[in-house]
Amino acid sequence: MKRLDVDKFGERLTRRLAGRLSRRSALARLGALLVAAPAFPLLPVQRARAADAATAGQKGTDFSRAAQTHDDTACNYWRYCGIDGNLCSCCGGSTHSCPPGSQPSPTSWIGSCINPDDQRAYLIAYRDCCGANECNKCSCLNTDHAMPIYRPQANNHIIWCFGTQSFEYHCSMAVLVGLAE
Repeated sequence: MKRLDVDKFGERLTRRLAGRLSRRSALARLGALLVAAPAFPLLPVQRARAADAATAGQKGTDFSRAAQTHDDTACNYWRYCGIDGNLCSCCGGSTHSCPPGSQPSPTSWIGSCINPDDQRAYLIAYRDCCGANECNKCSCLNTDHAMPIYRPQANNHIIWCFGTQSFEYHCSMAVLVGLAE
């Protein structure tokens, strides 16, 4: 008895659809669905889910996963996540002081780097040392969390020798400001 009710319902539904839709419109809708279906993975939500799935188990950025705390003359030293230029620690200075014969710029760009020892984010002020010939040692270009040029206060591609006696670039240092949290 129930079989007949389902059959009658299916027949009525099919006849209603056939009375309202032409074959051409049904084929056009089916074609549009087939053409649009491959575009669904391109939606931002789907890309975000795919990125989350791809990085599951991997915390942080590529730089923060490879960062180290022992050698401040290497580009993967944890404070250098946003540095662009020659490292002052290779040119006679340190991560927080300019080499002799150069002077620190009073302006800086900023970054937030994760210390791999305690997994905390720290605010880093990157300063250029100016007034001496370019060092050309230990050149690094790290763009972890770099901002576009329309935010110049956070961009590392600008030579920051404003306010010094000479605009001649020598090297860059990474001064620890404090916790970023």
